[in-house]
Amino acid sequence: MKISVIGSGYVGLVTGACLAELGNRVICVDNDKGKVKSLKNGSMPIYEPGLKELIGRNVRNKKLNFSSDIEDAVGFAEIIFITVGTPALENGEADLTGIEKVARNIAKNINGYKLIVEKSTVPVETGNWVRHTISTYIKDKAKFDVASNPEFLREGQAINDFMNPDRIVIGVESKKAKDLLVKLYKPFKSPIVITNIKSAELIKHASNAFLATKISFINAVACVCDKVGADVEEVAKGMGLDKRIGLSFLKAGIGYGGSCFPKDLDAFVHISEKIGYDFNLLKSVKKINEAQLSFVLKKIKDLLWIIKDKRIGVLGLAFKSNTDDIRNSPAIELIKILQKEGAKIRVYDPQAIKKARNVLRDVAFCADVYSVCRGADCLLIATEWDEFKKLDFIRVKKLLNRPIIIDGRNLFNPKDLVKSGFCYASIGRKSA
Repeated sequence: MKISVIGSGYVGLVTGACLAELGNRVICVDNDKGKVKSLKNGSMPIYEPGLKELIGRNVRNKKLNFSSDIEDAVGFAEIIFITVGTPALENGEADLTGIEKVARNIAKNINGYKLIVEKSTVPVETGNWVRHTISTYIKDKAKFDVASNPEFLREGQAINDFMNPDRIVIGVESKKAKDLLVKLYKPFKSPIVITNIKSAELIKHASNAFLATKISFINAVACVCDKVGADVEEVAKGMGLDKRIGLSFLKAGIGYGGSCFPKDLDAFVHISEKIGYDFNLLKSVKKINEAQLSFVLKKIKDLLWIIKDKRIGVLGLAFKSNTDDIRNSPAIELIKILQKEGAKIRVYDPQAIKKARNVLRDVAFCADVYSVCRGADCLLIATEWDEFKKLDFIRVKKLLNRPIIIDGRNLFNPKDLVKSGFCYASIGRKSA
């Protein structure tokens, strides 16, 4: 099938590359000509495991191309995916400026029937506005359909998530649109949920809000465990083995971040308020997440006493492992809090340092884990990279000024660390 993907960020690149891998002919479009040039030269604007190789293979096979010419892309494709960003405004509302601009450009360049598919995360009723915008600006009154096909991609596992989805959600309002999308996704064995556009739009926001709720719930439980001497890992296991609950997203830590959960939670709250429903549950989810950094800060103070002028080594900058994404990263926020307290920060991340240089000041960026440890008064684990799970603790202990580790991701066994002579603190677990 002939497909154009408008917007070459995380979602657009993964969508375009995976659809090309399935044998479709795909054009990925972006208005950033520098990004398009880099992509054509094989340079990736993001780190996502396996993506560079996937894109390279499909470019060589002439299944995938990159362009900044939206007119050419609209004329080429029968199905057009919109994957531009929908960042949050100050009031929590999603900024749909990019969606509106794309819809207008599509309308001006339609040369025959097109199926325009929302893949960006958008508030309910956006499909109506996309249809209205195209109808308003369309030139030759060509026929078109609008559909919703939300993505459920986890950064760091996006290719696997696309190629092996739990479900495929399709929101349509015509048989032709349904048939086209069912045909496109025919290679997959996953269940296809076919619904109307508004329900599909809500499924994405509701899904992310629920996952954020699970994370905040287990972090709140971790705070209780911390006070009574219980182990949140054991509590989470005992809960998660109940099939009604499940083990996923019951991992206590320093809080959720990234480009999706914070933004989508705020947008869902704003949507609800707009239609007259006060979604207090989600407001509490956000409040708990924000409080988690204070919870970690207290642990650092309990072990260091005075933070001012202390050298703190931080492992991890990305909001999660296997990505270079630092948007809403709790690691970045915690570093800024520590700097306000007067700490001197040394950091290392396998992928995110380049992007972090643009947002962090007066930080020593180190080349490896052990450079971070050298001369530090404590070591803070802020992102759950596999590399960090393989620390040589004998070496770490020799390099640190004081053998103090604050494990914000519960990577290590408390008994092992205490036995090795460390003062060790984690999230919702006893130190010994």
